[in-house]
Amino acid sequence: MTHARPFPWEKSYPPKVDWAAPVRAGTVNELFERAAATYPGNYALEYRDRRTTYKELNDLVSRAAAGLISLGVKPGTPVGLYLPNTPVHPIMFFAVLKCGGRVVHMSPLDAERELAHKLKDSGARIMVTTNFPGMVTRALKLDAEGLLDHLIVGNDAEFGPAPINYDPIPANGRSITLRSLLSLASPPAQWPEVSEDDIALLQYTGGTTGLPKGAMILHRNLTSTNSIYKNWAAAQREIKSGEKVIVVLPLFHIYALSSVFLRAIDQGNECMLRPRFDVETTFRDIEEKKANYFPGVPTMWIALVSSPGLEKRDLSSLSMCASGGAPLPVEIFERFKKLTGISLRGGWGMTETSPAGTNLPYDGDAPAGTIGLPLPGLYMDIVALDDPSRVLPFGETGEMRIKGPNVFAGYWNKPEETKNAFVGDGYFLTGDIGYMNEDGWLFLVDRKKDMIISGGFNVYPSVIEYALFEHPDIEGVIVIGVPDDYRGEAAKAFIKMRAGATPLTLDAVREFLADKVGKHEMPAAIEIRDALPMTSVGKLSKKELVEEERRKYQAMKQQNKPATAGANNP
Repeated sequence: MTHARPFPWEKSYPPKVDWAAPVRAGTVNELFERAAATYPGNYALEYRDRRTTYKELNDLVSRAAAGLISLGVKPGTPVGLYLPNTPVHPIMFFAVLKCGGRVVHMSPLDAERELAHKLKDSGARIMVTTNFPGMVTRALKLDAEGLLDHLIVGNDAEFGPAPINYDPIPANGRSITLRSLLSLASPPAQWPEVSEDDIALLQYTGGTTGLPKGAMILHRNLTSTNSIYKNWAAAQREIKSGEKVIVVLPLFHIYALSSVFLRAIDQGNECMLRPRFDVETTFRDIEEKKANYFPGVPTMWIALVSSPGLEKRDLSSLSMCASGGAPLPVEIFERFKKLTGISLRGGWGMTETSPAGTNLPYDGDAPAGTIGLPLPGLYMDIVALDDPSRVLPFGETGEMRIKGPNVFAGYWNKPEETKNAFVGDGYFLTGDIGYMNEDGWLFLVDRKKDMIISGGFNVYPSVIEYALFEHPDIEGVIVIGVPDDYRGEAAKAFIKMRAGATPLTLDAVREFLADKVGKHEMPAAIEIRDALPMTSVGKLSKKELVEEERRKYQAMKQQNKPATAGANNP
């Protein structure tokens, strides 16, 4: 039997937080149009010192949507966004949804095989990209394979000067510039009808076959998440419009898209779009441009904390700092607070929860090592690993499960995986192992799945393993996550060579994987072994290797040596 109200976490809530506060659903279109109507003169975007108001952004979105309709986009049409953080992303994200289409996110870090899989699996025949180095080149390869009907290319130089060697913009019949798209057609007399139950986003996450699977995230999942975060935040701090939010986290990732970007848009805030993280640029944004909110991932906070003279920096404009995407080392949290007086906040979530889950209160102390409290409107508990219908008592370790209006609708074209992901009355099994104490604080112990979180990116060992198995000299391979002081975790591959084959080097492995996995998926270390551990039924076993690396890590820490994956290389 699951917990009943009052839930155990309610007694640990900040005084004004109400678990039962109404959750406002709806469509993402409504969220954006409401913001544009409420804050027309506020700045929505800042990129390379150029600012775009909500009124201007709304106009660009409408013109882009009209262009998409003329290209055949209608309700249910998937459109691939293959973009870094530039103004092209928000313009086309909202434009696709305004047509009733669904966004298919593709990472600039994806290998060609992953890009091709996402196009084929989702059915997307239109791709939007930019002329950042290498991106048009990869997109044209996909076009040459017959995977595209239209390629829309944004000219980044139009948004401001930058020392970049841009890709040439193609002139073939299936390619069109964003500028041309904006003038293709006039807005229709009536825009397509969009429901909160429509799929807004196919967000690809790890799969069991070596290729990612599409999480079906509905409009109401995203808008409910926004409302849940607002209910949590508004009870603890004044929510202001016009604040400046540093958006350097990639918008193709659910954390940045939902927890950062859509929240900022809903509040009429200014999104300072940054294609990549840079310490000095971040300090410039805070000290000179007076940014108010900086959400990052642990690798960013590690870099900032390691920056000389951090304690002398003027961070007075910041009203909120957050870390997400991966666990933040306690020592980084403590050091940042000591040097700046600012507490980093964050919580737990995942693609399938859009990604609302838990959060730490803005003020006050929390138990060491906790991932926070369940957010308002969400049901969470711990269930037995061998029986996910059996809720465990406080303090016992099992699998975390969650239910709420933010939880996704299932996996695209994977009914069996969808069925297995849910239990009971709509509870989603997260695959994360942890426990809840009697005061409702949740603690993450392990991951049931093998996913590695490296520098805030999700890395799935199976993707790397399947790719390495293609090497003619490799007989067996196991990939695990190993502790890394900078990235949190890094991928390490244990490889058994075929008889007579020359052992591979790390450089040779990376060269082989160059067109098969993304940059964030590249192993940071390898180890050649004569044999790999096996289970009693003859399957490759990871637990022994995980334990070995854990002991290595502990030994390094005792010797005050930095623990990096590369240090584990023979």
